[in-house]
Amino acid sequence: MEPALFLIPVTLGETVHRKVLPDYNREIISRIRYFIVENVRTARRFLKKSDPSIVIDEIQFHVLNKHTSPEQISDYLAPVTRGESVGLISEAGCPAVADPGADIVAMAHRKNYRVVPLVGPSSLLMALMASGFNGQSFTFHGYLPMEASAREACVKKLEARIYAENQTQLFIETPFRNNKLMEELVHICRPTTKLCVAANITCDDEYIRTRPVKEWMGDIPDLNKKPTIFLLYKT
Repeated sequence: MEPALFLIPVTLGETVHRKVLPDYNREIISRIRYFIVENVRTARRFLKKSDPSIVIDEIQFHVLNKHTSPEQISDYLAPVTRGESVGLISEAGCPAVADPGADIVAMAHRKNYRVVPLVGPSSLLMALMASGFNGQSFTFHGYLPMEASAREACVKKLEARIYAENQTQLFIETPFRNNKLMEELVHICRPTTKLCVAANITCDDEYIRTRPVKEWMGDIPDLNKKPTIFLLYKT
């Protein structure tokens, strides 16, 4: 196997691996001994589920999260120079998308290393697919501002872009604040603006629903602690 940085998708929640990940991913994973991960414990569990024959004690993990400094990650790709591949694993979904792994990918390109994205679930794209909104022009904004007035101004700005640019707007929130954001959206947005809520995608309790904001009023689902994508678009 030609040495490379492999971008390895992870299941979204407790989903059966074979439901969302191709066998080819398992073949690649079984041949890698160096992994860059957000959390070692969950990464070990993911690898064991992918291939029970993997000997975890023979694998070397490097931690990459929002607290990792550039100096710490400078040697994470060193195995590639020795002819070994490195795997990049996110906590859920695709690495380097709304994820600190983008810094590692950028470093690999600067060093002219081969970068290989593997196929797997992306909650952002799957939510967009299922929303019925414009898939030709869309923007993902990550987390909205935490301060109430700034968040309200941001939502109004995103809503204005829907009508001015015909563009779908996507964003997320920390799962334990989902319900509060949902309540704010139905009060801030125009009654006819469409809101799609996509929670726990690919999981047994998957919830995906698109409705005008006025129809969400008084019928808000419980999204507490459920990874959720919010999408706005015009009627």
